Amino acid sequence: QVQLVESGGGLVQAGSSLRLSCAPSGRTFSRYAMAWFRQAPGKEREFVAAISWSGGSTDYAGSVKDRFTISRGNAKNTVYLQMNSLKPEDTASYYCAATETSFGRSERDYEYWGQGTRVTVSS
Repeated sequence: QVQLVESGGGLVQAGSSLRLSCAPSGRTFSRYAMAWFRQAPGKEREFVAAISWSGGSTDYAGSVKDRFTISRGNAKNTVYLQMNSLKPEDTASYYCAATETSFGRSERDYEYWGQGTRVTVSS
């Protein structure tokens, strides 16, 4: 019953930045841990970043650490993914996910998913 909508994807040049947003539907949103996953063509979906319900704890995949930042906003518990120094290998569809339990790095840890937003990084 929880719906998530991602936005902010697009086509950019290597070295550029993008900010993805994940907005829950409706006004009510409980203590959900949130995460971002991505899936490139022909590849398995992989963990990118996660944040606790309070925003006090975060986790990042080694491939994006020091380049990406996950954060929570105040408007409808919107979650953001700031992506800097983008590389062609970052090209993928990015998915927002939520869980009522503690965050993890596995797809199985999350109950709700957004439709995805495409990010394409050209060289």
